[in-house]
Amino acid sequence: MEQFLRACHDAVKDAEPKRLAGQMGLPHVSLLQRSNPDNDAHKLTINHLYQILLHTQDMRPLAALAAEFGFNLVAKEGAEAVNLSAAVLHMHAEVADVTKAVTVAMADGRVSQVEKAMIRREIGGVRESLDQLEASVQVA
Repeated sequence: MEQFLRACHDAVKDAEPKRLAGQMGLPHVSLLQRSNPDNDAHKLTINHLYQILLHTQDMRPLAALAAEFGFNLVAKEGAEAVNLSAAVLHMHAEVADVTKAVTVAMADGRVSQVEKAMIRREIGGVRESLDQLEASVQVA
């Protein structure tokens, strides 16, 4: 918890607290007090944390929180927008690959670890194609 609180405070201090507090609708002194991990009287709310992440784009607090629970924070790569028709066709092809992988895996009545890994890999392809479809819809 200490690393998370310190990361929140560091994000606030590194982001020009007066400017950040103005964006958040708080007095800067209040923001500094709330983010100070050594001040037990004031605490950040979830809304404050969200606004800090949003306005600073500093993900150290989120990374520290993830680390507290044994996870690593990895930024998601943005999907490239393509022609909408091409994106939807690609998505359907990926879904067909999942269907085929599941059908082949179930042919003998059991699904092995290798087959499960193949199905998961195909599902990942569907997720990527959905991200591309979403990006394509946004620019269409």
